Amino acid sequence: MNQCKWGLLILAATVFTSCVNTKKFVYFQDEGQMQNPAYVKTVNPHVSKIKTDDILAITVSSLNEESNSILNFQNINILQMSTFPGQSGGSMGSRQPLGYRVDSTGSVVIPFIGKQHLGGLSLRDAGEKITAEMGKYFKDPAVNIRYLNHKFSVLGEVKKVGTYNLLDDQTTLPEALAMAGDLTIYGKRDSVMVIREANGVREIGKVNLLNREVFSSEYYYVRNGDVIYIEPIKGRVTSTEQRVQLVPIFTGIATTVAVLLNLFLK
Repeated sequence: MNQCKWGLLILAATVFTSCVNTKKFVYFQDEGQMQNPAYVKTVNPHVSKIKTDDILAITVSSLNEESNSILNFQNINILQMSTFPGQSGGSMGSRQPLGYRVDSTGSVVIPFIGKQHLGGLSLRDAGEKITAEMGKYFKDPAVNIRYLNHKFSVLGEVKKVGTYNLLDDQTTLPEALAMAGDLTIYGKRDSVMVIREANGVREIGKVNLLNREVFSSEYYYVRNGDVIYIEPIKGRVTSTEQRVQLVPIFTGIATTVAVLLNLFLK
């Protein structure tokens, strides 16, 4: 009798573990021999250029605090913005700095130094240009520039679907998914879809998060306007007429194991 109980227990454990394939949930797996530390090929981020209608947060620090408040007025004066799903904020909407809008000539007007042409420059080059101009009026100014209107969206099987701010070119795909609360257990991790518009053409790329090749993918760094879509796995079927989930399956297995354990302990 004891041998029978042991057999049932082993069978239940085998069924339970066979239904849960952890390799389908482990990111950045290495198919080769594991090394510590491991080195992977990486890509350089795309360098975006400032263009018309971009909104820039330009902060300037100098030894003169009164001048700083004037220079940074556009970054502390706030207006009401609509609330996006996945972002915090009350019913009145999230608040965001006004920033400096790039006009049709590619220029912005900054206190003390006047109109500055920044169109076609990277954030780094624009910062160096403004620093040089500010140096004519202030000693050792420090300038920092970020985008306020650049965004990306995350849809599908993530915990916090929404639209998120993209401050610069350094945000990676794993970081973007972390902002969205990571994938749900129903998310397809080996086929993450990235929808991107480049040179007037909309392209759709696929990224496998389970493999370390993600680090060398052209979609590793997120760009302005990217839409990241997480497909559901086949076991996830949702419609108005039918809703099939994996949870009842695991619950049934767990219940079976509990019953067998109860028989074994008697």
